[in-house]
Amino acid sequence: MKNWLSPKSMTGIALIAIALIVLPHVVGMGGQAWVRILNFAILYVFLALGLNIVVGFAGLLDLGYIAFYAVGAYCWALLASPHFGLHFPVWAILPIGALMACVFGVLLGSPTLKLRGDYLAIVTLGFGEIIRIFLNNLNSPVNITNGPQGITLIDPVKIGDFSFAGTSQVFGMTMTGPEKYYYLLVALALLVIIINVRLQHSRIGRAWQAIREDEIAAKAVGINTRNIKLLAFAMGASFGGIAGGIFSAMQGFVSPESFSLIESIMVLAMVVLGGMGHIPGVILGAVLLTFLPEVLRYAVTPVQMALFGKILVDPESLRMLVFGLALVLVMRFKPAGLWPSPERSRELSEKPVEAVK
Repeated sequence: MKNWLSPKSMTGIALIAIALIVLPHVVGMGGQAWVRILNFAILYVFLALGLNIVVGFAGLLDLGYIAFYAVGAYCWALLASPHFGLHFPVWAILPIGALMACVFGVLLGSPTLKLRGDYLAIVTLGFGEIIRIFLNNLNSPVNITNGPQGITLIDPVKIGDFSFAGTSQVFGMTMTGPEKYYYLLVALALLVIIINVRLQHSRIGRAWQAIREDEIAAKAVGINTRNIKLLAFAMGASFGGIAGGIFSAMQGFVSPESFSLIESIMVLAMVVLGGMGHIPGVILGAVLLTFLPEVLRYAVTPVQMALFGKILVDPESLRMLVFGLALVLVMRFKPAGLWPSPERSRELSEKPVEAVK
């Protein structure tokens, strides 16, 4: 506690707070599109922190995590749109979305309790695709999700009479919709980070880490591995449900195509690239993998025009090529991630003990 209250720590916290406050206005100088990208970076932080509970803390490889994102998004879309004529308030929809994602997390976790590694990855991958296909086909005989056409005219986040959509005056300042959503997302992100830190250092968090290191040993010392695994799936899924709800409100439109397998792989790459099990590293990975493709998208065309006077390679293809190459190089030279936990760094840096001859 004394370290947090030291003048040096308080100064650092104050500087970070000021940077977070002015960031959307600085980024907005390049256009509101960059503020939207910033908002999506925070949403991916939610997703990466949720998946980090399952993959980083408990050591359970999940390739279907985007399904919980979809559940949260469709909960908001169905409860706050003209589709069913329901317009629930935000304080009711977000808990419902988180709860429904928890339920689906338990449904995924229950049949996979005895699976590890590749087998678990295949089952979770299938689960994610099943959810997407269900959403794509639940438009007959009863139209629940409106199928591939998606749901439109979704209500934005509203607190009383204040709407986060559109431009309005806030404390005498003109703020756009993306800027207002940014401050809401930052507040929620801080809450999610605090919950993750408390979980990591709690008795449950230590049980997750014990299962990750050696499940048999964890069971031998009295840890109920069944319940602890289910709790990891449920807690991780809840963050995905919250992120999905905010995504649906921000976009005003949701369809099954937003929840493809590539999205699950991207979120997993964020966790692995940043540093599995290390909260600051996971946040760094989410921010980098959100901004890097967009920076490449905008930079590829001008660079080709400057060097060759014409576009030789399709910007989208070249963007993904450079992006993939960057991931390969990072994993080659920083296998523990860009910002790994001290424990993870020691594990990978220690040389294996040579067998006694």
